[in-house]
Amino acid sequence: MESRWSDADAQATIERYRDDPRVNQDVALRVHSSRLIGRDPALVLHGGGNTSVKTTARDDTGQEVAVLCVKGSGWDLADIEPAGLPAVRLESLAALREREALSDEDMVNAQRTRLIDSSSPNPSVETLLHGFLPHKFIDHSHADAILALVDQPDAEDLCKTVFGDTLAVVPYTMPGFALAKLAAETYERNPDVEGLLLLRHGLFTFGQTAKESYERHITAVDKAERFAAEASAKVRIERVPRLSIDYGAVAPILRGKLGEAGRYYLLSLRRSDEIDAFLSRADVGTITQRGTATPDHVIRTKRVPLLLDLTPSMNEAAIDALIDQRLRAYREDYLAYVERESTAKGRDVARLDPDPRIILVPGIGLISAGTTEKAATIAGDIYEHTMGVIESAEAIGRYDVLSTADLFDMEYWSLEQAKLGKAKPKPLQGRVVYLTGAARGIGAACARAFAESGASLYLTDRDETGLTKVAESLGACFEAVDVSDEAAVRTSVDRCVRLFGGLDGIVSNAGIAPQGAIDAIPTDDLKHSFEVNFFSHQYLASAAVRVMRAQGTGGFLLFNASKAAFNPGKDFGPYAIPKAAVIALMRQYAIEAGSIGVRSNAVNADRVRTGLLASEDVEKRAKARDLDADAYYRSNLLGREVASEDVADAFVNLALAPSTTGCVITVDGGNIAAAPR
Repeated sequence: MESRWSDADAQATIERYRDDPRVNQDVALRVHSSRLIGRDPALVLHGGGNTSVKTTARDDTGQEVAVLCVKGSGWDLADIEPAGLPAVRLESLAALREREALSDEDMVNAQRTRLIDSSSPNPSVETLLHGFLPHKFIDHSHADAILALVDQPDAEDLCKTVFGDTLAVVPYTMPGFALAKLAAETYERNPDVEGLLLLRHGLFTFGQTAKESYERHITAVDKAERFAAEASAKVRIERVPRLSIDYGAVAPILRGKLGEAGRYYLLSLRRSDEIDAFLSRADVGTITQRGTATPDHVIRTKRVPLLLDLTPSMNEAAIDALIDQRLRAYREDYLAYVERESTAKGRDVARLDPDPRIILVPGIGLISAGTTEKAATIAGDIYEHTMGVIESAEAIGRYDVLSTADLFDMEYWSLEQAKLGKAKPKPLQGRVVYLTGAARGIGAACARAFAESGASLYLTDRDETGLTKVAESLGACFEAVDVSDEAAVRTSVDRCVRLFGGLDGIVSNAGIAPQGAIDAIPTDDLKHSFEVNFFSHQYLASAAVRVMRAQGTGGFLLFNASKAAFNPGKDFGPYAIPKAAVIALMRQYAIEAGSIGVRSNAVNADRVRTGLLASEDVEKRAKARDLDADAYYRSNLLGREVASEDVADAFVNLALAPSTTGCVITVDGGNIAAAPR
């Protein structure tokens, strides 16, 4: 590992905050070096690690006081700002070391009551460790290479071999007051060290300047990396290559089984040569079941992954049975672990869900599960790095981690669980929705409405430019697809499944509005209208139901039909007839897919400014009614114009209606002639 420090970049950071009276040079440099650490995934991942600087700040009396600026809860070192380094009064903070004990609750309160600004985020749970050490700058990471050394049965001796007297070793202790005191005592017995190695935990380095502390950190990690590389070169690992297995056939079954008891997960697959090599280890079934590389990871990945040993020859029934059996065993083991540890400690805890967050499948890869896309990504990133830690640790000696008793304490530690947040999930969180016609009008409004409701979206349209704009504004996945092409639709649905692990609902919007006398319209034009206005809905619904059937967790089919299905107009038959067929299609799916919990419904909208009709056609239709264009759009029983957002809200409400199927909702401001009969 090489230092990324640049004096020019450091000076640029100082200049960036020059005009902010709240940010002195110390804090600016703390921001700079924190970002260097946070942006290297070999050091920390997704908010891991913490940093601090001892400096001065002006309090509300106008006096300069000594403070510790330490990483705050909810901030990520990768993009931290000065606001993410709350200032805590240092003198009274350091005085806490004289206490014999301090509960977690009292520690959090003590840190908050010493804040210079009460609106600041909670200081890190390791604030006292930073405060009890005398150094100006302190950096803490969970570097992969360091973990490979400290996760060993003889870690202390190994660390002395690699680092000599440069770093002192601190035995594992639960983060908090006790660890802070132990770390300070360890340093005071070894005052010439450049940092501390916390067994089963990570690395602290310190210095009088930001550069010194950072470069000591990089030097230590580089030594560990070189040591691991030399050890790996001397070790031969027995590996058993596995045949490739079709993830698309496995993912919906796995996702459906994970979704028991109304829980919904998104799956994320990652493959690489390194992952395949790890999963081909002959001992993969044992080394993966020892625990997390550092206790901080347990809330993201659970203690151990679920290992599935599938073969390419297995049919769907065999895959289903094996996943069911292994998942049931995993959940039983988890609940037994919680019962055993909570009983032993005399603690009554609210049990977390027993579902795995990491699923390892030789022949497929590393699958991570999360209730959100972000959660799945975090779990996957962490375990991908854990694989590297395990490989290095096994080359050095033996991957040896905390006991289940210690990991339980960490997993059920209130201060650790607080990192996950307690916000109420949005109603469609964890659901995957495939949405067509998303580039504009009702489709774009639906995309926004479903995103706001928490759904993970896969957006499609023929108009790639418009689609890209909508999708990027929502951070959604997208693909340009001609929905009148059955093969293209099936391929696209398969891509969606491979991306998220499955599919929970569709909003089928695509449509065109051809016009002409029904007895005179060319047959090819009528066929094209049916391709877009009817068959595209069938292609998507049939592909979706196949996935939902494999998942076994139900789902919803939502069709954008039209008032023309019930109230056709003169010369509008080429549009109205296939739309009437869509209503029949919707009802047929309600009948045939209801037994697997799939709900099928439609929305009939009218006179919405979507671009479906050209402006000259709107003018013509308005003129025929003795209206101008604006009045035409308000020509309904309520006398109000219907917006795309009104239609989108109806689709969301149908998606959330657990007991509604075979239903047509009208969103037209009131048109008795078009009311379903």
